[in-house]
Order: sequence, then C-alpha cells, then structure tokens
Amino acid sequence: MAVFCQRCGTGLPPNARFCSNCGAVIPVAPSASGRPLGGPLLRPRVGRQIAGVCLALAQTNGWDVAVVRIITVLGFCFTGGIVGVAYVAGWIGIPEEPLSLPGEYPPGI
Repeated sequence: MAVFCQRCGTGLPPNARFCSNCGAVIPVAPSASGRPLGGPLLRPRVGRQIAGVCLALAQTNGWDVAVVRIITVLGFCFTGGIVGVAYVAGWIGIPEEPLSLPGEYPPGI
C-alpha cells in the first residue's frame, strides 16, 4: 500500500512517520495486530504477560507496549497500590479477545 504525504504529496515508504520532503507528521497506520487503532478494548490472548491489560491498552491506542508496561511497574512502586487496583479492575472489566478456532465459518466474524 502506497503512503503519501497529505501536505505535499510526496511518496513515502510504508513505515514512514514523517515526510522526508516537508517534515509533516504521517498518521499512524493500523497496528501490527491487524486491528484498527481505536477499535474495541479487548485483552488479546497472544503476547500478554500477566493478564493482557497493558497490551490491550497499547494496541487500542497505538502505543509501545514496553512503555506501557514500564509506566505500570513504576506506578505499582510509587502510587501506594492505586495502579494495582486499576490493573485488577482492568483485568476484570476488559473483555478477553474471542477465541478463533481454525476452520471456523465464516472467517473473521
């Protein structure tokens, strides 16, 4: 899929974050998980460490999951347990991604 700068129209590589011609910020493409950014908040089954809360927040908002995990650990240490309560609330409140079985029909629905 070709990527073009919305300001000057220059053709760019698919992983570009800034235009090499005018310096404009290029909007973020859909996440690597295949889900569009801003989609439903779901805890994924693959790639999670404990409950998938940090990964769910990172994928939904287009953030780096390592940064979200580091902020969470620092929050555990410095907030007196408030982040821990929020993490458990996310574990309970954020639904898990549906299990997709091989050969299921219709695919993707």
